[in-house]
Amino acid sequence: MAATEDDAAVVESAVAAPDVAAPDAQAQPEAQGGRPPPKGILWLASYPKSGNTWTRTFLHNLLKILEGEEDAQDINEMNEFTTWEISARAYEKHLGKPPKDCDREEIAKVRPKVQEEIAENTDGLALIKTHHALVMDRGVPTINFGVSSGAVYILRNPLDVAISFSHHMSSTIDHAIDEMSVVGLETAVTDKSVYEIYGSWSQHVESWTHKPHRTIYVMRYEDMIANPFRAFGGLARHLLLRPTAEQLGKAIERASFKNLQAQESKGGFREKPEKAEKFFREGKTGEWHEKLNRRQVRRIVQAHHEQMRRFGYITDEVSHLVP
Repeated sequence: MAATEDDAAVVESAVAAPDVAAPDAQAQPEAQGGRPPPKGILWLASYPKSGNTWTRTFLHNLLKILEGEEDAQDINEMNEFTTWEISARAYEKHLGKPPKDCDREEIAKVRPKVQEEIAENTDGLALIKTHHALVMDRGVPTINFGVSSGAVYILRNPLDVAISFSHHMSSTIDHAIDEMSVVGLETAVTDKSVYEIYGSWSQHVESWTHKPHRTIYVMRYEDMIANPFRAFGGLARHLLLRPTAEQLGKAIERASFKNLQAQESKGGFREKPEKAEKFFREGKTGEWHEKLNRRQVRRIVQAHHEQMRRFGYITDEVSHLVP
C-alpha cells in the first residue's frame, strides 16, 4: 500500500510543522525556540465527504481541552478556531455587489484578497476549511499561499466517497460517480457562498499531493478510522500541539461519529445541505462492498486508478479492473 500508517509516520517526520498552538501556548513563543507566533492560514483541505468536518471537530475539541475547557465542542459553533473562505458577505465587500450578480472571473480575481484579509484579521493562525482543488482558476490560484502557513490534506477511498457524496447531494450513486469524474467541476454561486472548484476526485487528490511539500500534511480517512490515536496523534504533533494521552483520547472520543450524530440528531447541523437527510451518516470504511454494484466499482477504478494506487486503494479485489 502506498500510504500505510507506517508511511504516515515517515511523512510526519519529513514535514516541517507550522507552529500551531492553543492560545496559551501561542503566548509563549520562547518555548518554541524563540520564534515569533505564527500567522496566516492553515488550510484543512479535502474533496467533499472525506473527513474534513470530522478533522475540524477533533481539532476544536483538542484546543478546548488544552485550554482547560470541560464542555465538548458544539458542532454548530465551530467558528471559534475554523471557518470557510467562501462566504458571500466576505466577497461582496471586495466586489462592491453580491457575488450572484458577478461573473466568475470577477470572483476569482478577488479571492486572494479575501484570503489575505482573513489572515490579516486573525490573531495567530486561521484554520480554514476548503474543498478547493489546488489549481489555477481563470488565471488566479484558488489558494493564496502568500498568506498561508501550510495545509492538512485529508483523502478517502473514492469507492466510499461516491456513496457519501450521493447522500450529500441527495442524488443517485451513478450521478455522484459522474460528478467525481468531471475535471474542473465547480459548484454554484448562492446567496450565502461563492463557488468552489472541486475538479474530479483524481484531479483534487493529485493537485494537493503530487509534489510532497514540507508544509502540507497528508492523512487518510481509513487510518483515522483504523487507528485514531495514531492518526490524530500524528496530526497533533505536526501542529506542535502536545496533548497528554488522556487529553488526546478525550478529544478523539468527543469527535467520534457517535457523538457527532447525537449532536446533529438533537440540534441539527448548520452545514448540512438542505436536501440531505443528515450530515454525519455512517462514518465507516468499506461500505462500497455492500452499496456499489460491479459496474459502479469498475467505473470508479477505471477513472481514478492512478491516484487510488498511490494511496493504497487498488487492492487485490479491484486490481483486475485497472485498464
